[in-house]
Amino acid sequence: MEDLISRITDSVGIDAGKAQSAVGMILGFLQKEGPQDKIAEMLAAMPGAQDLIDNADGGGGMLGGMMGGGVMGLGSSLMGLGLGMGEISGISKETISYAKEQAGDGPVDEVINAIPGLSQFV
Repeated sequence: MEDLISRITDSVGIDAGKAQSAVGMILGFLQKEGPQDKIAEMLAAMPGAQDLIDNADGGGGMLGGMMGGGVMGLGSSLMGLGLGMGEISGISKETISYAKEQAGDGPVDEVINAIPGLSQFV
């Protein structure tokens, strides 16, 4: 996961701590909303991913809470980190690209396609 965080800090221009939190929130959202077999396959190919999920805002506890659920709730949570829409888009695209490099297109695409509204953001 250090490679992914490094890519995000270089391409998006945010610090590593914020990148780790954002990636953890994104992966936690996918873990909560996606098909469990495919998300398990994807996360297994990404050593350290579960640690980021567990450490992101108490394991993503804000997601689906007061800020609403689904993709919009995730966006609100990421904005709560002080990220703008361009940064959120960059982080999301880098995270999905990295996941596909590690786990292959199949499981990642199935996760994305199973979550309503997600494909337009990644």
